[in-house]
Amino acid sequence: MWLNRLLFSTYKAAFAGCVNRCFYEHLLRHTNDYESNTWLGQPIRQSPLDLQVIQETIWHLKPELLIETGTNRGGSALFYCHLFDLIGSGEVVSVDVSRMHDIKHPRAAFLIGSSVDKAVVSEIEARVALTKGAVMVVLDSDHSEPHVLAELKAYARFVTDGSYCLVQDGVIDQLSFLRKLRPGPLPAIERFLAENRDFMVDASKCKRYLVTHHPKGWLKRV
Repeated sequence: MWLNRLLFSTYKAAFAGCVNRCFYEHLLRHTNDYESNTWLGQPIRQSPLDLQVIQETIWHLKPELLIETGTNRGGSALFYCHLFDLIGSGEVVSVDVSRMHDIKHPRAAFLIGSSVDKAVVSEIEARVALTKGAVMVVLDSDHSEPHVLAELKAYARFVTDGSYCLVQDGVIDQLSFLRKLRPGPLPAIERFLAENRDFMVDASKCKRYLVTHHPKGWLKRV
């Protein structure tokens, strides 16, 4: 009897996972990977469910500095700034290889250049040195495995104890229609964790809404 229950539970979990994955793939095709999403009129190519988890995390941590790689059209940086406005503190530094927006906000600084360029990393390091509170990192630029791993090695050291490095878009390595973009963030995350025992995956955040763009992406400094 116990074996039948175990098999049933295993098959049930596998079936649920398959349904979730099929639904999410259909959702991403339908929304063109959230291409038309906006935040107060500014394009923000993010999953609304993932943004909710980010919002909850920022409110809980109240980081003094949030570092973002991959500004794109600036919607996510503006989202973070508005959260900091509501909290009453916090700043954002966001870096990208080009400027694709005209956003100006007193809490935001936008850097132009590769996120792994030594000059860019040095400038961000100088900002971190002046920060007395929590530091959070969001990696959302080039999602290829080598680049993500390079970013992790460059930026994870800035994350303060109990805070997070969020590696976005590991779903690239899970969904079939994104196969052409592989290898992506997931193998980079696994390689990084194998060499860094002071970080762990916070599964509660990754699985909060069953589907996510960032599987294994919430790396907590412990």
